[in-house]
Amino acid sequence: MTIKDTAEEWQVTASRTPFVGNKTSVRTDDVVMPDGTVAHRDYQVHPGSVAVLALDDAGRVLVIRQYRHPVRHKLWEIPAGLLDVPGENPLHAAQRELYEEAHVKAEDWRVLTDVYTTPGGCDEAVRVFLARDLSEAEGERFEVSEEEADMELARIPLEELVRGVLAGELHNNCLVVGALSLYTALKGDGVDALRPAEAPWPARPFEV
Repeated sequence: MTIKDTAEEWQVTASRTPFVGNKTSVRTDDVVMPDGTVAHRDYQVHPGSVAVLALDDAGRVLVIRQYRHPVRHKLWEIPAGLLDVPGENPLHAAQRELYEEAHVKAEDWRVLTDVYTTPGGCDEAVRVFLARDLSEAEGERFEVSEEEADMELARIPLEELVRGVLAGELHNNCLVVGALSLYTALKGDGVDALRPAEAPWPARPFEV
């Protein structure tokens, strides 16, 4: 049996936005249920994100350690960031994040996976890229601030990340999904079977 997610939109009789923040907002929709009743659904409206699993020639993944205030943790993560510009090509955003957070560029890009992070309460969609053939970026380093000024960078073997994920020691969703997806791809049809870097993304349409 082949399973696949499908797009569907139930009727919304009313919608309001009780909170608007710098990057996201909260929306309340009145949604008609299959039995005809109406239910209130509160959710975060998010511009979407990209993340980059950057793999070097030694089989190590570039990771960063950053403080995340909502969960009161310093988490090991892969480079990631918001889609700040509506309709922006996600590949361009991913290349920018890899440069800004790690001062690294990559020659080979593939789509590793697409995910909705918390679809029960947020419409955030994330595209996780695989980046290979890494090298140091040219020019000055991007000037970071706030939490990013305290970031640590490391290169960790993929197998060690997978071990940490399964041991419950690593928790960032993009790192978890990215590491397990790449490990599965390498054990299966290989990275050449992954989608091209500019494959369509219905959750966040863009122009090539």
